[in-house]
Amino acid sequence: MSDRNGVRILIADDDPAIVRLMSSALTRKGFPPPLEVSTGQAAVSSADQADILLLDYQLPDLTGMEVLEQLRHQPDPPSVVLVTAHGGEEVAAGALRLGAEDYLTKDAALVELLPEVVERVRRTRALRAALAEAERDLMLAARREAIGEMTVTLHHEINNPLMTAFAELSILLDDDQLSPRHRAGVEEIKAALERIRDIMRRAGDLQSAQAVEYVNGIAMMDLAALPEPAPANGLAVMWLESPPLARITELLLHRAGYTVERTESLAQLEHRAGTEDVAVVVVAGAALDDAHPLGGFHPAEGRRYRVVVLTPDDGARARGAGGDAVFTLPFDPVVFVRQLTTLGRSR
Repeated sequence: MSDRNGVRILIADDDPAIVRLMSSALTRKGFPPPLEVSTGQAAVSSADQADILLLDYQLPDLTGMEVLEQLRHQPDPPSVVLVTAHGGEEVAAGALRLGAEDYLTKDAALVELLPEVVERVRRTRALRAALAEAERDLMLAARREAIGEMTVTLHHEINNPLMTAFAELSILLDDDQLSPRHRAGVEEIKAALERIRDIMRRAGDLQSAQAVEYVNGIAMMDLAALPEPAPANGLAVMWLESPPLARITELLLHRAGYTVERTESLAQLEHRAGTEDVAVVVVAGAALDDAHPLGGFHPAEGRRYRVVVLTPDDGARARGAGGDAVFTLPFDPVVFVRQLTTLGRSR
């Protein structure tokens, strides 16, 4: 889900007036027309067609809680926002325990709050998907590194015996006394050794190859399909106190083509930013008016690096303080990677 146009929304409510109201509120803010169902069972059946489900608490056949319970058993359920006229902390807490992302009441603020909540849920869902994909990439990279080390060992251990075998076969084939039947057998052995030699050469590219299905779900490395290397956009240094935010940001910076270095404190970040090899500095902004908009970081005059700010507010104060790229939390990971890639190429 790279933007609002791509998100699939499902409304489960048996009140046509409420459905029209929510649908209109969303489309006015750039979301596509939602799918609509009027029963809980239809919501469960249609869940695989949605990224976000706006779920009424009281449907004709099932309660919202019962729908949430059934969705928990699906492999990739939509993110759920419970929307109900039956307000109360107990209902909200129960919905969140069952996996709902958020909770809205059917009151005068619904039209205003609904697009904001859906957008926040969309971004959070996109961040989770990006994190999962980045973690898969890291695991694959670790596997490829191990395979690369094994390949070096195999080259070392196999190459010399292989060359010796080729030399012995050449001597045999130069012997005019070799019978046709034996010559044919030696030629077959030589062809088999040549295949082994070619496989060893191709194995040197395993670190950058992709996995493809071999048979019955078993994966093998595809040496014919090698990906383009990531762009080299330079070094990004970062100081983010939140470990989860730091982790996802580091993974996305790698995806945007940066080498990433985490610092242990703001003072260390400012010291590191003063070195010539830094391309990007990443900091966390602050929403409070009396707090520094760049989290205490002060960009140097005449700096060559760009400042990236992750902030909980609209980012206006961060931009005024020198932020070159400002992202409101939770940010869209696709947009983040795209803008950071462009930022690196524009230096």
